[in-house]
Amino acid sequence: MAYDFTSLKNKIKETEEWLARELSGVRTGRATPTLLDSVKPEAYGTRTSLKELSSVSVEDARTLRIIPWDKTLTKAIEKGITDADLGVGVSTDDQGLRVSFPELTSERRQQLTKIARDRTEQAKVTLRSHRTDALKALESAEKTGGIGEDETKRLKGEIQKFIDTGNETLLKILERKESEIAQ
Repeated sequence: MAYDFTSLKNKIKETEEWLARELSGVRTGRATPTLLDSVKPEAYGTRTSLKELSSVSVEDARTLRIIPWDKTLTKAIEKGITDADLGVGVSTDDQGLRVSFPELTSERRQQLTKIARDRTEQAKVTLRSHRTDALKALESAEKTGGIGEDETKRLKGEIQKFIDTGNETLLKILERKESEIAQ
């Protein structure tokens, strides 16, 4: 009986995608709309993502323009951005909101690098739990008689190779983000 690694591969891929999404929210020297993905202002009685309430566009390298679909939500959006504590300045005008990103100080760059490393460590922990789950499934298959001892040993090695490859990918994602932060 051949062991199916599809589930493990999918979980590793999901973890890599999660880390990429998380790190896209860590601010670098440039203003990008994805930096506001975590902002969920109170609108119509519930927390709603900013994308559903407005259009967000890049005005210049350090400024984003937010134009709410409903102008009455301007104050709620402003409060949501302020509450998100992104270290940005928010100003309101007749068109909508302008979000200004200050220059990154070396201290702030160190903080962002630390945040990126923490998120990468969370992803590594997730990969280790996926490895544990796969090993348990493999051992249970061995106990039920579907797989022999030698085959189990070989498959454990393959599982570790998948995890090692996943860890390398996570580190590459982190290195890319660290170089963005350093610029």
